[in-house]
Amino acid sequence: MPGGQEGQRCARLTIDLGAIKRNHRRLSAAAAPAACGVVLKANAYGLGLREVARSLQDQAACFFVAHPREGQALRAVLPQADIFVLHGCTRAEAPVMARHGLVPVLNTLQQVREWQAFCQTAGERFKAAIQYDTGMTRFGLQPAQLQENVLKELNLVLQMSHLACADVPAHPGNRRQRELFVAMAQNFPGVRRSLSATSGIFLGKDYLFELVRPGAGLYGLAPNAETTQVLEPVLSLEAPVLQVLDTVAGTQAGYGLEWEAQKPGRLATAGIGYADGFFRSLAGQGRLWHGTTPLPIAGRVSMDSVMVDITSLPAGALHEGSWVSVLGSQQDPDALGAAAGTSGYEVLTSLGTRFTRHYIQS
Repeated sequence: MPGGQEGQRCARLTIDLGAIKRNHRRLSAAAAPAACGVVLKANAYGLGLREVARSLQDQAACFFVAHPREGQALRAVLPQADIFVLHGCTRAEAPVMARHGLVPVLNTLQQVREWQAFCQTAGERFKAAIQYDTGMTRFGLQPAQLQENVLKELNLVLQMSHLACADVPAHPGNRRQRELFVAMAQNFPGVRRSLSATSGIFLGKDYLFELVRPGAGLYGLAPNAETTQVLEPVLSLEAPVLQVLDTVAGTQAGYGLEWEAQKPGRLATAGIGYADGFFRSLAGQGRLWHGTTPLPIAGRVSMDSVMVDITSLPAGALHEGSWVSVLGSQQDPDALGAAAGTSGYEVLTSLGTRFTRHYIQS
């Protein structure tokens, strides 16, 4: 339990690095014989880039981030790993990328030309990866662009694409994207291929190729109901109770006074709000928990706090200084995301910076 007044007034986030390691082993086994990389973008989905990277450095040799700045931070932790930057780089970023040994994933011909021009000026063929647009229409080169001579000049170490509908195994888009990926990759025989993130791993051997790159699955987010039991949860989040008060019928609460008590009861104010990633859209939809008892949100979510109706609990069950569960065995990120009208991905990546964080190795 965190010590000191500061720790007691902040929500506390517990991250199980042991569970993350076990999830990586499970995904590695499912993807074998393909190598299993690690996606650490967005501060390891909000859980801590440095801490997660250190926990997996003996299990993986290939890591992915979104931006060069993330790559620099990761290089300080993993001096020997292969680090790919998914958003590529500009000519201005190229010297920093090369200095830190980061590999750009080149998504456009302009990026390809700028990277190759930098390599020529530097007199060294720095490594590069390329991404293909196989149907998601987000990042990547088009099939007609693969005949450009500048592509043949690259020191290419990886070719990749991304599946748009892998969480729906029967979606016909999966097969279409795979077929186009195979066709495009034939332009660079012998260069390692990667198509699947977490969801794609569970589509079968045809989607594995030489490398998979799970992200969400490492952090306990299963792509669909069929794979929920494969992965284990990796975090819990608790908020401190800052105030408990009795209410009478007609008591109004929160901004706009939109909540009103229909009978005598009790409210508790918990120390977590939308500045911590507890979304305003959870008003009227979300809940916190005390053991197995749900505590409905009362009124709007504030910046630093939220009120919950604790009338269903025995008197004295919660008091100032108690803790209530936000994420845990009763409510995982996917469930909280569904209540907020979003996804578990957004819940994780929105986790606030004010939490007292604890890392454990279960």
